[in-house]
Order: sequence, then C-alpha cells, then structure tokens
Amino acid sequence: MMLMTNKAVRQVVAALTYLLMSLLAKVEAMMRRRRERRQSDDNDDDGYCLSWRLGVEANNVRSWRTVPPECYNHVQQYMTGGQYQQDMNLIINQIVAYASQITLSPDSMDAWILDVDDTCISNISYYQGRRFGCDPFDSATFKAWIMKGMCPANPAVLQLFNTLKERGFKVFLLTGRDHATLGKITIDNLHSQGFIGYERLILRTAEYKGQSAVKYKSAIRKEIEGEGYRIWGNVGDQWSDLQGECLGTRTFKLPNPMYFIS
Repeated sequence: MMLMTNKAVRQVVAALTYLLMSLLAKVEAMMRRRRERRQSDDNDDDGYCLSWRLGVEANNVRSWRTVPPECYNHVQQYMTGGQYQQDMNLIINQIVAYASQITLSPDSMDAWILDVDDTCISNISYYQGRRFGCDPFDSATFKAWIMKGMCPANPAVLQLFNTLKERGFKVFLLTGRDHATLGKITIDNLHSQGFIGYERLILRTAEYKGQSAVKYKSAIRKEIEGEGYRIWGNVGDQWSDLQGECLGTRTFKLPNPMYFIS
C-alpha cells in the first residue's frame, strides 16, 4: 500500500473536519428547535394557566375537582413566589379602606364575618404535599393535617382581624369544619395564631351535616342577622362563602386556586 502524500492527508483531514462541523451544526440546530418548542409549550401552558386561574377567581370556572396537571408549576409559583401574598395584601387594604368609612352605631351590633380555612389561617403547607391541588382531595389526610393544629395565620387577615376589632366591629368566624371533632383543635389553632377576641366561632353542627356550604353559611348569617347584628362585610376564599342569603353590605373574595368548595 502506498503511503499518502502530505497533500492527500490534508485533503482527508479537511473533508473529515467539514463533515464533523456540518454534523455538529445539524445537532445544534436540532437542539435549538427542541428548546424553542419546549419554551413555546411552556409559554402556552403559562398563558393557559393564567387564564384558568383568572376564570377560577372570577367564578367562571366552577365545580372543578383538581388543578390541571399542566398548571402545577404555575400554581406552585403563584402560591409560594410572592404574588399570592401581594394579592392578599391589596385586597385587605381595600377592605380596611372600606371599613374605615363606616360609622358604627352605639348599640355594638355592627358585625363582620370571616371564613377560617385559607382566610384566617392557611393550609398552603398541606396543599404543597398535594401538589397544590393537582392531587384529588382526601378528607382523611386533610383532617389529620387539621388535627395537628399547625395552620399558620394569614398575616394580612390577622391584621384585618385586629383592625376590625379595634374599630369596634363584632367579628364572627364562620367555618365548615365539624364542631364535634374539630372544635377544640380549631379554637386552639386560632388562639395560638393570634385570633383572640372574636365575638363567636361558628362550626358546622349535626343540624347542618350534608348541606352545601352555601346553604349552611346562609342559614348561619340569617341567624346572626336575626339576633340584630348588621353584617357590614363578609370575607372568604371560596365563592360559596359569598353566595346565598344575608351576605352583608359587601363581600370580598380572597384568592385560592388550590381547591373549590360548592
């Protein structure tokens, strides 16, 4: 076999180099297209999830059972990345501004209603383990979480609670939690988080078992008004907190894209 001349060697090396560079360029182009497609898909998901969350908060999306799987990252970022708390602060500021304009009567019968779960106290830590609502609701594990008595206060709502008390409103805490099994732990949890001095904590008794949240909370508000109280404001994270009868002069919806209660 004849030895290749230097010129032939250089030609072979050049050809191989050209082929290698062409191959690398094709691989790089393919990877770039994949990244662009992935980014486009992520943008599509984020846009959809923004619209989905808006629909939820506006009560246009109803009776949903779980957060769409493609919205897990979106809801996680919303709940833990700071925007949720900013939204809460804005709404609470609006409530305080409204409350400051009300002239209270000397009879001490001016009332306010606050929901408990994900209004006064937060279940974000629990839902973090449930993929922020992507997993189906499990009543047993949720009850076990409640029984720990570890729900932290929503800081903005605790501030609102204290402001309303200082202004002279009678604050009622109204929850769908079961009175018989969760009454004591709920009281202890609320007190440990600074919710002290409310007019009354009302939990669901056997009389209201099986009723929808709307029907149950409507009945309780009607009883409160029947006692002579004037309900100036009603705050909750679920639309079912703010629907039905005897709603009060104004209602305020707090954000919650993690679950829906009818």
